[in-house]
Amino acid sequence: MGLKRKGKKDSFRFRIKLIIFAVVLIYGCRYSFTGASVPPHLKTIAIPVFDDQSGYGRATLREELTNKIVERFILDNTLKIADKSTASSLLEGVIVSVQDNPVVVGTGERVVKSRITITVRVGFYDMVKRTKVWERTFSNWGEYELEGNIQNNLQLGIKQAIEKLSEDILLATVANW
Repeated sequence: MGLKRKGKKDSFRFRIKLIIFAVVLIYGCRYSFTGASVPPHLKTIAIPVFDDQSGYGRATLREELTNKIVERFILDNTLKIADKSTASSLLEGVIVSVQDNPVVVGTGERVVKSRITITVRVGFYDMVKRTKVWERTFSNWGEYELEGNIQNNLQLGIKQAIEKLSEDILLATVANW
């Protein structure tokens, strides 16, 4: 009889501890989510075409990157895209470098996979308060095979790098408050 009672008592204590843990966990999550929103006076964002000072020589790189960033902001829907003259915030950027380095070397010291790394300097500005919110350098990469259609593979590597960069920039803008 005493053993049965002890089992119920232990089960009850376990349930209480589990409930307390769940409450603490939920409260902690709620707290972290509330700090992640953009200030209420920032409702729109202008994103002019990024400059390209990398010297890489790919004429469409700046448009590709800018378009992907704009697309991310549209999908995120935290800040609406607006013209620079009416936007409450501004995101400006410069592509500062593009590096293409070997990653995998095959037989006979032949490079079979390469990594393209794109680095951008980005500034986010509060146009209502006329202040710089942050300025950061972002760098990310994509890999591509040096076999088959190399130009097509290179484009896929650039696309990977741009995808990662656009996600990093979006998160820095809307979630790091």
